Amino acid sequence: MVIPVYDKNPVRRTPVVTYALIALCTVVFLLGPLSGFNASYGSGDKLQCAQAVYFAHWGVIPSELFHGQLPMDRLDLPAGCAAPHAYAKSPLLSVLTAMFLHGSWLHLIGNMLFLYVFGDNVENRMGRVRFALFYLVAGYLATYGFALANPESTQSLVGASGAISGALGAYLYLYPKARVTSLFPFLFFIPLRFPAWMVLGFWFVLQWLAAQTGNNGPGVAYLAHVVGFAFGFLCAWVCYRPRRKLSVVVGSTQGDIQP
Repeated sequence: MVIPVYDKNPVRRTPVVTYALIALCTVVFLLGPLSGFNASYGSGDKLQCAQAVYFAHWGVIPSELFHGQLPMDRLDLPAGCAAPHAYAKSPLLSVLTAMFLHGSWLHLIGNMLFLYVFGDNVENRMGRVRFALFYLVAGYLATYGFALANPESTQSLVGASGAISGALGAYLYLYPKARVTSLFPFLFFIPLRFPAWMVLGFWFVLQWLAAQTGNNGPGVAYLAHVVGFAFGFLCAWVCYRPRRKLSVVVGSTQGDIQP
């Protein structure tokens, strides 16, 4: 419902982490079964089964975060797919690997567009190392927030949207008045420029409303977006809210400090 394409908030230095995340997500997708560039996954039903096993192996399965890796015969695979050969999987690490997987070209492009538009300014404000840590923590919290609400789900959860939502929340606090040019499909994709608080506020309300329906299909986790966004906003508020300054009263014999 909201497609940001540009913001007029200049950056002071190259956002290396943001660009690296975009590049890594793109490379992983191109090497995976959904891009169509890797013929080793086969075609037709074989490709469909390979995709499901690929996401089960490298994506997050909420049930596994609390009960351990599922037996191969309990994986949520399409009808007709045989149980795959056993593989080693760390549910905790699968949260990390799932951040670099995407379920379609549209899923990848949409996420990377949001990261490109909003991530660079947040990285510039936080610094590269802190932004990288912030991004990962936001992704983990968003995933576990979704899993806590769906602890028995055996559907694979993939995508960077939870972590990116954290960047959106931080951007909203740090740059609420920045002008963001966006496309609105229900307005026939007319490019309009609004302040960030309006664009991101509208986006958040849509995610919140969608999360209330409880209709979370494979790869769609609106609650993860809500959790990631809330974390990003609160983190920026705690770390970057204005501090009261203390001033020394000149000429005071007691060296009093007053606010």
